[in-house]
Amino acid sequence: MSTRFRIERLGAQADGIASTETGPVYVRYALPGETVTAARQKDRAELIAVLEPSPQRVAPPCRHFGTCGGCAIQHLEAAAYNDWKRRKVVEALKARGIEAPVADIVPCAPHTRRRVVMAARRTEAGMLLGYHEAMSHRIVAIVECPISRPEIVGRLDDLRALAVLVATSSEPFRMTVTATASGLDVTVQDSGKLSDSARLKASEFVSRASFARLSVDGEVIVEPKRPVVMFGDVAAEPPPGAFLQATAEAEAAMAALVTGHLKGAKRVADLFSGSGTFALRLAAGAEVHAVEGDAASLDALDRAFRFAAGLRRVTTEKRDLFRRPLLVRELDRFNGLVFDPPRVGAEDQAKQIARSAIPKVTAVSCNPVTLARDLAILMAGGYRVVSVTPIDQFLWSPHVEAVALLEKPRGRR
Repeated sequence: MSTRFRIERLGAQADGIASTETGPVYVRYALPGETVTAARQKDRAELIAVLEPSPQRVAPPCRHFGTCGGCAIQHLEAAAYNDWKRRKVVEALKARGIEAPVADIVPCAPHTRRRVVMAARRTEAGMLLGYHEAMSHRIVAIVECPISRPEIVGRLDDLRALAVLVATSSEPFRMTVTATASGLDVTVQDSGKLSDSARLKASEFVSRASFARLSVDGEVIVEPKRPVVMFGDVAAEPPPGAFLQATAEAEAAMAALVTGHLKGAKRVADLFSGSGTFALRLAAGAEVHAVEGDAASLDALDRAFRFAAGLRRVTTEKRDLFRRPLLVRELDRFNGLVFDPPRVGAEDQAKQIARSAIPKVTAVSCNPVTLARDLAILMAGGYRVVSVTPIDQFLWSPHVEAVALLEKPRGRR
């Protein structure tokens, strides 16, 4: 049974929101100002028809949009889309009582995603390779992907053929594909233990296809070419499945903000450093201490530093910053700091930073809500938010990055 709704605003997950007597109803793919009919189930409704379309509605660029759950909002024109993402950051700050200048969003262009995580499953009809349908375990097989780099999209048939070789059952598994300077780096998880013959076939295929590396459940099966990623002017070789910013363009924008704010600092701490996204750039002008919980990522950072020319000293420390954050007495050795935690943020570490005397801090986050919480902690400790810059690198998704620059007057604790 269909119900008519008038859409008032766009929600955090890109659903159109209509007000009803029983509360808000979330209608996927509906836009503000539209009148739609939808099939309602409690507080959610599936769009049936758009009776009065918004002038901001545009034709989605991908044939899979609406079935593939990889993108949520291809149907909103660019200016309104960018404003919606920026407002997510503004509203998260406002909810914590933070008044800070929020810059225009750094936009994300199509065909720039260098790292994608696809789902795969062997079926009687062949190998499915694609993305899950929204709010479903069903895999939508894709033949195009306008968010991804051409190096990935152009090899979908080869990736599908490789999935056939590594699949040991009909159970679904994940395939993470990263476009590196030396070729595609493919990491497979949960495909099952490979037999000796399957390992050989997969290795021969990877070599013929000129892929850089194949790893299965953390084990490198074959590495014809070492996968190389450039962090500024420094070449690094991240381990299989290591964290990497989704687009090189967004990474460069974030790095420019981080290095610009910390310019002049002689000793910098890089917390949640990964394989060196910021540390290897900062080392051009400062001594850097990189702290990270993943040993393989730290090893990659250390190797990159040792083979690079013209960098100041970089030291590394393996440490779980959630269980054991750097304490005030350790932090006070530095006069600059950047932290880039996972989505949960860095509440306990922020409490220690707030008590420190570090004059300049940069917070990088992929979650405006936890960023706002951590900034509130820092502000309570005497820091001032100089600026916040939203950065889009997950095009047409609800996710948005942000970089916050903070300062503390000398002598304040």
